[in-house]
Amino acid sequence: MNLNLLLDNLTNPALLFFLLGIIAVRLKSDLEIPPNSSKFIALYLLFSIGFKGGQELAHSNFNLEIVWSVLFGIGIATAIPFYSYFILRRKFNSYDSGAIAAAYGSVSAVTFVTAASFLEIQSQEFSGHMVAVMALMEAPAIIIGVILIRLFNKQQEPKTTLLSLVKHSFTNGSVLLILGSLVIGFLASEEQAMGIKPFTTDMFKGFLSIFLLDMGIVSGRKLQDFIKSGWFAVLFAIAIPLINGCIVALCSHMITDSIGNRFIFAILAASASYIAVPAALKIAVPKANPGLYLPMALAVTFPFNITLGMPIYYSIILATLS
Repeated sequence: MNLNLLLDNLTNPALLFFLLGIIAVRLKSDLEIPPNSSKFIALYLLFSIGFKGGQELAHSNFNLEIVWSVLFGIGIATAIPFYSYFILRRKFNSYDSGAIAAAYGSVSAVTFVTAASFLEIQSQEFSGHMVAVMALMEAPAIIIGVILIRLFNKQQEPKTTLLSLVKHSFTNGSVLLILGSLVIGFLASEEQAMGIKPFTTDMFKGFLSIFLLDMGIVSGRKLQDFIKSGWFAVLFAIAIPLINGCIVALCSHMITDSIGNRFIFAILAASASYIAVPAALKIAVPKANPGLYLPMALAVTFPFNITLGMPIYYSIILATLS
């Protein structure tokens, strides 16, 4: 891995604010971001990335790469929860295994946003259709996770139809906002988009930094209790995302030649959902323990990806070009 690339990432202000949040918790500081403000910033980030993705998509020519990208993304979101479930069953019950598998098969919109910022620093661009790919990767993993629980769980569970799962996945606030922003960005003219550019673009990095500060505080609070749950969960939360990201970074050249698109595919494969999936599983699998899969995704996988994961995946992609 390129050490200069790692150093650049570790000195990124947004990442440093994330680390500041963790330090604040360890120092028992009363620093916190008000919940309403945190929610607003999260909505802003999703709105901004969706709108800009729609604008990029509007200026792109529809081609087979877009079709293959969507199919590749859905394939990733289907395969990861399937094999993850059987690894997890070695240590956890069927409910928790299915929930964790769903979280790691799905994607993190915040990791996606951070990855977009990383690419900007590297002067790399990604296609607008990757925003749509990200949104479409939410539902398959949830469905696979619930199906696996039903197939291999000995206890009879209340029935939840696949149609209701899909509907809940796509009407989840984060997914709906990013898809809606994508459509609006696609429909808006370039002149109309310029009118809100100071909001969608110029303020983006500042809001991202404050949001990651909040994520650092939340992660710091959950990390200590989670570590007590055992080494297997910690190892899984680091090793499986790393393996997924590296494999996709290597094989994504079959889908696209774009460095930016390949990197986005890798980070989506490596990320874990801690917003959309918990919301869906609360309804579909109420017996799953959120105190397990939520800290795994938020307190371990997310920090790993934004500190070490992104430089690793990016370096692998660059190495395959030479």
